[in-house]
Amino acid sequence: MMPSDDELLAWAEAATGHRFADPALLRRALTHSSMGTESYQRLEFLGDRVLGCAVAAWLYAGHGEAEGKLTARLHALVEGAANARVARRLGVQAHVIMERKARAAGLAGSDNVLGDIAEALVAALFLDGGWAVADAFVRREWGRLIDEGVNLLVDPKSRLQEWALKRRLGTPLYIVIDRQGPDHAPHFTVEASVRGQPPATGTGASKQEAEKAAACALLERLDA
Repeated sequence: MMPSDDELLAWAEAATGHRFADPALLRRALTHSSMGTESYQRLEFLGDRVLGCAVAAWLYAGHGEAEGKLTARLHALVEGAANARVARRLGVQAHVIMERKARAAGLAGSDNVLGDIAEALVAALFLDGGWAVADAFVRREWGRLIDEGVNLLVDPKSRLQEWALKRRLGTPLYIVIDRQGPDHAPHFTVEASVRGQPPATGTGASKQEAEKAAACALLERLDA
């Protein structure tokens, strides 16, 4: 069932603190390409730049570090997994507008989709309310990632590789064991393994996302 403009506006105001003047802009930011209509992709393009600029300005003003460390912080804060974390905290998953089969395949909860929509929302806020609105939203929501701890932003594949190499177990292996769905909304299942350990699987809307999910699952087991 398609959400009404009033439902989306009420959620967005509660989640972002901004009352959209243009409901169509908000709806487009939440619409997946599986719907066959204009999706969030163009907004994502703009949002990626607005987000990067806002975070870079905030880091420059608040952290007296060398360029290399600032760059590392920036990349960690605006990568897909970090953006997806923001989207989940806002409750975006329940409001993604997508074709029923794509939702049934779990795409509404994937890091790729949620991360892209987070960027699209930043663009929508910028276009609807201006720089001050978008900047305040980014500082509040992405600032919480710092409060939650930078370790949450470390790439799980890098962490798994570090774990394996420290124990001289070689490089982790990733194998695609299943691919379903149409080309515009694929769904991958990947198996991650380290020598001497049972493998773990993960799913995602891209091979890379599924590999990260599999690495996370294996790391959780190894940490336990």
